[in-house]
Amino acid sequence: MLKEKFINLLAKYSDNKNYNLECWSEIKNCYTSNSRHYHNLEHLKNMLSELIPIQSEVEDLDCLLFAIFYHDIVYKSTKSNNESQSALFFQKRIAKTSFQNLKKCMLQIEATKEHKISADSDTNILLDLDLSILGKPSEEYKKYTEGIRKEYQIYPDFLYKKGRKKVLNSMLELESIFKTDYFKQQYEHQAKENLRLELNLLSR
Repeated sequence: MLKEKFINLLAKYSDNKNYNLECWSEIKNCYTSNSRHYHNLEHLKNMLSELIPIQSEVEDLDCLLFAIFYHDIVYKSTKSNNESQSALFFQKRIAKTSFQNLKKCMLQIEATKEHKISADSDTNILLDLDLSILGKPSEEYKKYTEGIRKEYQIYPDFLYKKGRKKVLNSMLELESIFKTDYFKQQYEHQAKENLRLELNLLSR
């Protein structure tokens, strides 16, 4: 599904089948590296699945799809510039095609760093897709937290818990975690419950 979706997307802007396959292979290799326990192909699949019900609300679907595929292509838990590096990675690859909205897509990818509400509605949809896991049933959320912990396994518990609690508290302090009405209705309540539960567990 992912390969077909990406190849069909890129084929709109590139007739070079070898290049298109090379770009897909690169995405697959990055998202399946041994260090990926959550930010992997399953994360992309989930985002694309969550997009289906609200796809009609997207203004520039191809731009959003490129942002989904490339937003975590660079991901190292010890680095703080993953999003900007992912945006540059996207630019380098897709600039060789006829796709025009490079800058818009780069801004969308970069927005996944701070997850602040945007004046661009497509960006808000991307951010909500990215965080939709937060509002899933508790067992699924638990798997997500286990994956995140593995990605940060270089850090000892006391450091990880301190950083994680800061992230969770900052999200709980927001008026709403999600930016769009659709995701607020779908996941806001459960997301806050999940975050509070994880916070309690981290505080033990």
